[in-house]
Amino acid sequence: MHINIYGMKYLERIADAMLQERLEAFGAILIEGPKWTGKTTTAEQHSKSIIKMQDPDKADEYISTANTMPSLLLKGDKPRLIDEWQDAPTLWDAVRTAVDNTGGIPGQYILTGSNTVDKTKIHHTGTGRITRMKMYPMSLWESLDSSGAVSIHELFSNPDYNIDGSDSKLTIPELIRVACRGGWPVTIKMGEKACMLIARDYVNSVCDNDISAVDGKQRNPKVARLLLRSYARNISTLANKSNILSDLTTSGDVSISMDTFDNYVAALEKLFVIQDIDAWCPSIRSKTAIRSAPKRCFTDPSIAVAAMGLNATVLEMQLKTFGFIFEQMCARDLRAYTADFDSHLSYYRDRYGLESDLVLHLADGRYALIECKLGSRDIEDGANHLLKIKRLIQEHNKEEKQVPLREPDLLIVMTGGQMAYTRPDGVKVIPLACLKD
Repeated sequence: MHINIYGMKYLERIADAMLQERLEAFGAILIEGPKWTGKTTTAEQHSKSIIKMQDPDKADEYISTANTMPSLLLKGDKPRLIDEWQDAPTLWDAVRTAVDNTGGIPGQYILTGSNTVDKTKIHHTGTGRITRMKMYPMSLWESLDSSGAVSIHELFSNPDYNIDGSDSKLTIPELIRVACRGGWPVTIKMGEKACMLIARDYVNSVCDNDISAVDGKQRNPKVARLLLRSYARNISTLANKSNILSDLTTSGDVSISMDTFDNYVAALEKLFVIQDIDAWCPSIRSKTAIRSAPKRCFTDPSIAVAAMGLNATVLEMQLKTFGFIFEQMCARDLRAYTADFDSHLSYYRDRYGLESDLVLHLADGRYALIECKLGSRDIEDGANHLLKIKRLIQEHNKEEKQVPLREPDLLIVMTGGQMAYTRPDGVKVIPLACLKD
């Protein structure tokens, strides 16, 4: 059992099973995701040798070797872990070639990286040799904060699955605290103040270093910090770029163009800090009725909390603000729980006020309409929205018989409440802190 430098046992991740499956099928696996999510630690559980490209004692030597004869860095017991491989992009083609030279024997290399790489620096996609998998910050189930009484896989796969009476482990004040803490493995056993220091340090590190290091282009830390704060003020909304830019420029003595704004956002996306959610636009309304702007989202709710300079005590007095942060936590956990389904999230909203905060799509076409409602008083409104969207689809299918739309497989209201149940109309009411993969 792996013990980290803080004396903590390794907590099994959803990514463990995904990684093991891929090691049995592919020559190399790339684990992508935000820094501090535990990619290296998880990869170490499955590797027999390791090279860390950012080892300060050896980094220059490794880079020089990668530029002259990268195959030397691949020598070692297999599976061999190459941590932060993107520091030497030539390693990608070296790994692909090494896998080819062995006839595609599975389970040879694991690569980890905290930012995307300029595709012009690699010569081959690696298709068939190197597969990609995403790793997210820890979900509430992985951090042992969810009871795990309701399985998202079972909800999709078993029509007779009974969720009634399943209990949540967390009250709303406790949900606020785990949102502020975030899904960073290092914070799981820390106290509240220490957790907030970690989240703030994450934001500082991104703004002061990572946003420039990601592609070697110098960017202003102050602009990055103001942009993150403005983005955080608009999380879980459809705020357009002009509004965010206006908020950014009026909140400090900076002035940037829209092109510069786009450049900073693109860098934050490469770092997996920003993960906007695209619109779902089924043909149940006219194109002009359905909103298509992206919904503003971070990879972890703690980034938004830290960027705005908030804490748990303040958020207990601002539950409306926490409602937006709660939706971010729902999105994070849903991504983690369904990563092995090649899933993706969208949202639905139209100009008539009809909405679904999240739409969880699986690769095989199944999907769930989801509303995120922190308190019990909003459950009825959320359920009614989901039922109206389902009826719209049914009405559309009566007219469009040749290419009907698939009806939603699940209607879910995710809450901060204490108990899961199925309403008489079929809508599932599920506390976030009783969910698992």
